[in-house]
Amino acid sequence: MAGRIPQAFIDELIARSDIVEIVGSRVQLKKAGREWKACCPFHAEKTPSFWVSPVKQFYHCFGCGAHGTTLGFLMEHDKLSFPEAAEELASRLGLELPRPDDGAAPRARIGEDLYELLAQVTQFYRDNLREAPRALDYLAARGLDTETRVGFAIGYAPAGWDAVLRRFGGTAERDQRLLEAGLVIERSGQGESGCYDRFRDRIMFPIRDARGRVLGFGGRVLDQGEPKYLNSPETALFHKGRELYGLYEARQALRQLDRLLVVEGYMDVARLAQAGIRYAVATLGTATTAEHLHRLFRITSELVFCFDGDRAGRKAAWRALENSLEHARDGRQLRFLFLPEGEDPDSLVGREGAAAFEDRIATAQPLSEFLVTQLATQADLSSIDGRARLAELARPLVARVPEGVYRELLLERLAQEVRMPVGRLAELLAARGPAAAAVGAHAQAGPRARLSAGRHPLLTQAILLVLHHPGAARAISDLQALEAIDARGIDVLLELLAMVRAEPELSTAQLVERWRDRPEGARLAELAAEETLVADASAAGRELQTAIARIVAEAGPQRRLDELIELSRQRQLSSEELQEFQRLLAGRRAPSGT
Repeated sequence: MAGRIPQAFIDELIARSDIVEIVGSRVQLKKAGREWKACCPFHAEKTPSFWVSPVKQFYHCFGCGAHGTTLGFLMEHDKLSFPEAAEELASRLGLELPRPDDGAAPRARIGEDLYELLAQVTQFYRDNLREAPRALDYLAARGLDTETRVGFAIGYAPAGWDAVLRRFGGTAERDQRLLEAGLVIERSGQGESGCYDRFRDRIMFPIRDARGRVLGFGGRVLDQGEPKYLNSPETALFHKGRELYGLYEARQALRQLDRLLVVEGYMDVARLAQAGIRYAVATLGTATTAEHLHRLFRITSELVFCFDGDRAGRKAAWRALENSLEHARDGRQLRFLFLPEGEDPDSLVGREGAAAFEDRIATAQPLSEFLVTQLATQADLSSIDGRARLAELARPLVARVPEGVYRELLLERLAQEVRMPVGRLAELLAARGPAAAAVGAHAQAGPRARLSAGRHPLLTQAILLVLHHPGAARAISDLQALEAIDARGIDVLLELLAMVRAEPELSTAQLVERWRDRPEGARLAELAAEETLVADASAAGRELQTAIARIVAEAGPQRRLDELIELSRQRQLSSEELQEFQRLLAGRRAPSGT
């Protein structure tokens, strides 16, 4: 997302914004020394644990762990996407979003033009619906009342080939705008030129963003025909792997979204809303993507995926499960609801009513149970071989679940099925081969595996120092020794050092924003939110020099330790190799004085 806006402009937004002003316009802040505090807007509390640092231009809640920059706050609090938050901040500062570096059409500049065009076309479709008895009869037969049609701005695209083109086109410039909005298609036949309407003789469902602006459409045929549903193509405004139908309407209807129900069709969302189930959204003809999940979990902590109970529905549910695993963490609920074969939410809620449908939602299957029961269909659990196969099938899936209570409970559930102590199963899933069990825990949670939590290893200490005191990087004059080290995480430190050495005035918030869309971004934001006892850049520079010197000194033994870990995954270590591993590991665990 951030890649669509030049990095220099994002830096400018962060540098010119005052996080105290932005947060203070939405939350009642109280001065507390050099910082500001308040009751957290992201969870219920009576004693303030939410702090805003004007020095770091960063906020952090010690209660729920929420943290981020000014842009992050707007995304979390106002439920905006990154481009929308950047647009909001730019507007407050009197700036205009620039054209992206890649030369693509800029979202903000063509946005105002295309948003207005799409709004006009939406009204055109709505006006046409009022004059189309056949379309009105179809919607009535499907059970949609007038209030629902109006609430979702549902319309009708006339059957002709050029209704929209004649109304909104007519010149090369206007035709081009229709193409950019995805409303018309260029003729491609030999000797043909011009355009024709993309949507013809279809019920039209406008797809709206967080502010209610139309981004694109979904069109459903009235009679038999293919495709049954036709979506707008990818445009400067519309990206179907990011958008969700009905999310705007759900947020308008419910101030607090404790749960979201993810269904498959536009009509499902509308009929559920009409029945009083106002928290349903639909993906736009795609599987639930990682971007969908990021967006949904910014809004709620519970997702229920709803699918048909047939083979195709279970296959789609499994794809949703695979995409959801890395989001399955403490405090979140992911559940799966399977409807009777031949039913969909639209038909079922109309037949049995909202209360019965809500009862079905209440009994939806937790992700952990769905995962285990689906894998169990591929193995004979009455035999040792079958239970071993179940464990092997689960290995890559469990590895994608973040560490924490949720993962431990999932392992417990798997351990029940394979009839093995949970600790032993965890060891075997984490490592291959007999000797690997002895080193598996170190291989998974050692300081090289990731930017670790808890008591920080040297590498993480160095990264934390650069984040909190970017000026400390000036104390490091030679990076060659670090560059020679082949270890995970070292590239993060090197890149941070290079960023600050190239631009010495970068702030903590600017550094964090540069990593927003990268895998390490979330962990760097966590480190930026931590407290540090180092008072200034000068002291941080001295500590950074010491940390880097020790990282370089320990690189040799660590390299050999990594070699032994990798070797243990391929074969059983010899007794000499195992003794060497234990000796090296003991050296790593020895008190270091920091």
